[in-house]
Amino acid sequence: MTGEYDGWMRAALDEARLARGPGDVPVGALVLDPTGVVIGRGHNAREATGDPTAHAELVALRQAAAASGSWRLDGATLVVTLEPCTMCAGALVLARVRRVVFGADDPKAGAVGSLWDVVRDRRLNHRPEVVAGVLAAECGELLRDFFRAQRALER
Repeated sequence: MTGEYDGWMRAALDEARLARGPGDVPVGALVLDPTGVVIGRGHNAREATGDPTAHAELVALRQAAAASGSWRLDGATLVVTLEPCTMCAGALVLARVRRVVFGADDPKAGAVGSLWDVVRDRRLNHRPEVVAGVLAAECGELLRDFFRAQRALER
């Protein structure tokens, strides 16, 4: 099943690479409408904007909501290079996103199965489908390269 999302994940990886310039962690996200058209894209921009909520997923969700004219993104799919955190997972539930596709697991802060599982919590009124591990090796390598370079700068 994950193979059908490889092309979208490659586009999210391209988006993630845009975050490196200003020093943001390279995470990229796309929001696809129910027909597969990209209606939102984003990359981490916390350092670039000084906004603690400028995670790739939220940037892409805001753009998708503006494009669709509604905060309800029923039928939409979010493709993101790193497992969403609790803030982003909560936003996905509240936006009624139908499916979350992610690449690398985030064992330190992931909220789509690793550390927590916000999106599949039965107490919530909406539970998106989850597709995990799409191009996980490539997504993880981009992050490892970034943090390796950051550590080298700190020396």
